[in-house]
Amino acid sequence: MVDVRKCVKPKGRFSFRGVRSSKFRHIFGSPARRDRSYDSLKITRNAHDGNFCAANPKFVAVVTEVAGGGAFVVIPLERTGRVDSSVGRVAGHSGPVMDIKWNPFNDNVIASGSDDCTVKVWYIPDTGLNGNLTEWLVDLRGHKRRVSYIDWHPTAENVLISAGLDHLIIVWNISKGEVINAIDCHPDAIFGMSLNRDGSLLATTCKDKKLRIIEPRSGRVLQEGQCHEGAKACKVQYLGDTGRVLTTGFSKFSDRQYAVWDERRLSEPLRLENIDSSSGIIYPFYDPDTRVLFLAGKGDGNIRYYEIVDEPPWCHYLNQYISGSPQRGLGVLTKRAMDTRRCEIFRFFKLHATKDLCEPLTMIVPRKSDQFQEDIYPDTAAPTPALTAEEWIAGQNKPPVLMSLRTVGVPPGVAVRTHKPVGLNRAQDGLIAGDRNTDRKFAFISSGTRPDYRPQQERLNDANKPASKFQQIQQMWTEQEPTGRSPPAADSGYQSMPLKSWNGLPSAPEQLGGHRPVTVTPARPEPTHKAEVELRKRYAEQAEEIKQLKNMLNIKEQRIRELEDQLDNVLKTQNESTA
Repeated sequence: MVDVRKCVKPKGRFSFRGVRSSKFRHIFGSPARRDRSYDSLKITRNAHDGNFCAANPKFVAVVTEVAGGGAFVVIPLERTGRVDSSVGRVAGHSGPVMDIKWNPFNDNVIASGSDDCTVKVWYIPDTGLNGNLTEWLVDLRGHKRRVSYIDWHPTAENVLISAGLDHLIIVWNISKGEVINAIDCHPDAIFGMSLNRDGSLLATTCKDKKLRIIEPRSGRVLQEGQCHEGAKACKVQYLGDTGRVLTTGFSKFSDRQYAVWDERRLSEPLRLENIDSSSGIIYPFYDPDTRVLFLAGKGDGNIRYYEIVDEPPWCHYLNQYISGSPQRGLGVLTKRAMDTRRCEIFRFFKLHATKDLCEPLTMIVPRKSDQFQEDIYPDTAAPTPALTAEEWIAGQNKPPVLMSLRTVGVPPGVAVRTHKPVGLNRAQDGLIAGDRNTDRKFAFISSGTRPDYRPQQERLNDANKPASKFQQIQQMWTEQEPTGRSPPAADSGYQSMPLKSWNGLPSAPEQLGGHRPVTVTPARPEPTHKAEVELRKRYAEQAEEIKQLKNMLNIKEQRIRELEDQLDNVLKTQNESTA
C-alpha cells in the first residue's frame, strides 16, 4: 500500500517541459548535385580566415589561386557545371584578394579588399565577364597594410567599411571616393566586425581578446568587454535588431565556444556555451527574418543551427548538417533569391577544402504544401537603400526597406538597379563629380560644327590669327577635296598614293600646330607621312572617346528609365492610399 500522507503537492513547476516546439526544429541541409555545382575552380589556398566567396541573385564570386597578384572569378548563378579554365576574372589587384562583398542595393557592383592595401569597387555586366576585368569603378586607398575585411552598410547607399592589419577601420563614401571616418581604437589586429540592423552600431573583435561596440560615424567606443580567453581568432555577429551580439571563439583550454552579449553591458555574457574541441575557426551566419543562427567551422563539414529567442537561455540548439567534406569557406545567398516553393530559408555556397568545387547547400524547412508559407517568409530587406550616404553621415538612422517574398517571380529573384556609382575625375580646379563632367562632354558633342563657307582668300586673310587646336584640325578637314574619295590624277599636282590611304582618312598638311601657311600654290601641298599618322592618331582618339560617351549616355538613359518607373510606383501607391 502507498502512504498517501507522504504524497504532497509540489511547490512549483518543474523547469523541464518536454521537447521544445519550434517550426524550425526539423531544418535539414540539401547539397546540390555535381552538375548543379561549380566544378574545376582553382580556389585560393590562402590561410586568411575569410570566406573567399560571395553570392547574390545574379552572380557567385569566388577568390581563385593565381601566380601573381590577386583575382576572383564571377560566374552567373545559373551557369553551373564545369567552369572553363579561360573564364573571365577580376584581376586588377596587385596582391591576393582577402575579402569580397556584393553591394546590397546593386547586384552588378562588388567590392574587394586585397593584400595590396586597397579596396576596389567593380561593375559586372549582366552577361558576366567575357575576359579579364582590370578597370575598376573606384579605387580606395587609405590603409597602410593588408585589408582583411570589408562590409557594406545595410541601409545607407554607397557606404563601405573596411578593416586592415594596420589596426584601422575606415568608413568610405564610394560615391565621392573619400573617407568618412578612420577609427583607430584597436591596439592589435582586428579579427571580425559586424553592423547592426540599421547600421548605427559596429561590433568588433580584436587580438587583444576584447569585444567593442563602436559608433561608426564618430569612432567613439560605447562599450568594451573581455571576450573569449583563447588565443585564436574570434568572430562576431550582430543578432539583427535584438540589441544582442554573438561571438565565437576559443576557451583557454582551446575548446570552441559561443557567447551571447547585451550590447549595453559587456562585463559578462548572457550565455557562454562550449561546442566541441576542434581547432577550426567558427563562422557565425544569422538570418534576421527567421532568427535562425548557423555556426560553420572552417576545416570541418558540420553546420549547426540555433534559434534565437528573447528570453533565457537566448539560444536554442536545433540540429546540425554533417558532411564528410571539409569546407574552406562559405558564401551566403541574398534572402530575396530564396526558392519559396521548396521552403528554402538559407543557401550556402560551400568551397571544398580538398576539391576544386563550389557546392550550393540549401537549408530547407520541411512542409507538405508547396504554397507560399507566410510564417517562415516574413518581409525581408529590399534592394532599395533607406538613406543616402549624406543623410547617414548627417546622423540619420532608418531600418531597412522591406519587401514581401510573395511578389518574387519564377525563377526566384527580383529586378534590381544596375547603374554605376558616380565616379571621380580629377580636373585642374579640383574634384569634379562624374555626372557633371559627363554633362560637359555631352554638351560639347551635341554642339554642332559650323563650317566656314567663305571664299578661300578671305579665310587666308585670317591665317595669322592664333587658332585653337580644334580649329586647326577642322581646317585640315575642310581643305580636302569634296570628292576626294578616289585617287587623284597624276597631272593634278598630287603625289600618287596607294588606294588604301585614300579610302581611309584624307592626308593632312605637315603644319599641324603653330600658324597656317600664308601663300597658296595651285596644287595641293605634298602630303607627308608624319602628318597623316598624326591625323589618324587623333581620329582614333576621338572615335574612342565618342564610343565611351555613348556608353555613358546609355547608362544614364537606363538610370532615367529606372527613376521614372520608381516615380510611377510611388504615384500609384499614393493613388491607391487616397482611394
